[in-house]
Amino acid sequence: MQLGVVGLGRMGQIVVERTLEAGHEVVAFDLDAAATARAAAAGADPADSVGDLCDRLGSNKRIWLMVPAGDAVDATLADLEPHLTADDVVVDGGNSHFEASVRRATETDAAYLDCGTSGGPASAEAGFSLMVGGPAAAYEALAPVFDAVATGPDGHDRMGPSGAGHYVKMVHNGVEYALMQAYGEGFELLADGRYDLDLEAVARTWNNGAVIRSWLLELCEEAFHEEGSDLGDVADHVAGGSTGTWTVREALEQDVPVPLIYGALAERFDSRNEGRFSRRLANRLRYGFGRHAIAREESS
Repeated sequence: MQLGVVGLGRMGQIVVERTLEAGHEVVAFDLDAAATARAAAAGADPADSVGDLCDRLGSNKRIWLMVPAGDAVDATLADLEPHLTADDVVVDGGNSHFEASVRRATETDAAYLDCGTSGGPASAEAGFSLMVGGPAAAYEALAPVFDAVATGPDGHDRMGPSGAGHYVKMVHNGVEYALMQAYGEGFELLADGRYDLDLEAVARTWNNGAVIRSWLLELCEEAFHEEGSDLGDVADHVAGGSTGTWTVREALEQDVPVPLIYGALAERFDSRNEGRFSRRLANRLRYGFGRHAIAREESS
């Protein structure tokens, strides 16, 4: 299969590399020429514009967007519009709001798939988890690429009609907030409790057979190994918050109580005010799974 990829940041490059490794062809474009050059070095056919990318794809175009959610998606779709037909398929692999995905599906001539993507840059070797919404036929047409980019056939599925993929990913992120908060609070009690504990050893022991073992807990172990049990100079500042906010708003609209997710979101916002160990760990965990920048405390 031939796939066009627009947006070649960390996640987009992984889509390119995994698709190529599976034996498919990739045409790649990014506004940053250096990013396009990196994709070309990996074996992709570089394009110098969205129009050039579409020309290189020919008919029955399959295009994966991995650009920032919001205006960048709409701008890219506007550039694509003159080149798209009903026979084409466009995948939005970013963290778009599900309502925006529903709107784009109705406005785009091509079949539109909203694809919630989880795993972050740390999943470059293992593959992503992909939650897809949109027409079943379009999903089936892209299945070979989804197999390549995900952990395999079990790593992706069609969640439902347009918007369902990003809806499931939105709730996934809310759950992620709550899990990070739970681990953070537990380790804060251990750090400030009765015993002088090696938190890396605690995390490693829990990860070998304990009920609460998980990848996030593996990332806790990594954080304590690299930063120390006191987390060194990792600051109490947890960035992000948009998908958690969307989750809480949707829960309010649906009359579904989500106190753990709401509490984690509140802690994230409060982290911009004063310091807590639990939020410092959450700051470091965001680097572990997403390679987001680690906010550090300034030296006095």
